Amino acid sequence: MDKKALFHKFVSFTTSVHEVTHALTQDVKADSVTSVQYKILENVKVSQPVTPTEISDCMHMSMPNTSRELKKLYEQNLIEKISDKEDRRKQHIRLSKDGEIMMDEAFAAIEVRFQKLIENISEEDLKEINHALDVLQNKVFTR
Repeated sequence: MDKKALFHKFVSFTTSVHEVTHALTQDVKADSVTSVQYKILENVKVSQPVTPTEISDCMHMSMPNTSRELKKLYEQNLIEKISDKEDRRKQHIRLSKDGEIMMDEAFAAIEVRFQKLIENISEEDLKEINHALDVLQNKVFTR
């Protein structure tokens, strides 16, 4: 296997993922949050509970910027901060009830777009896509 060619194929794939993600998520965020805040909420939704450091790393943001955005989300009652039982200085972030409702609505809109995207794909191809996603998640996108 030519690993250099595989790398270039992977770069092309990840670029396509970003483009499709942008198309699927465009205009789904609530007006009460910024695009950066929405991305933070999305990250928390799929990975909760997360630490501010994990959010900072994932979002490629400085800790001061991450803290500022988390404070705004907290003030809007969209997230909850939970202190670590073993290290009270460490906090974990999860969505509040209002945050869950907001993100469930956003994900429902995204799902409608996704279903439209795959509506003409055969059952056999859908099974292959499902398997490919499992392989990518387990072999490449593990944390």
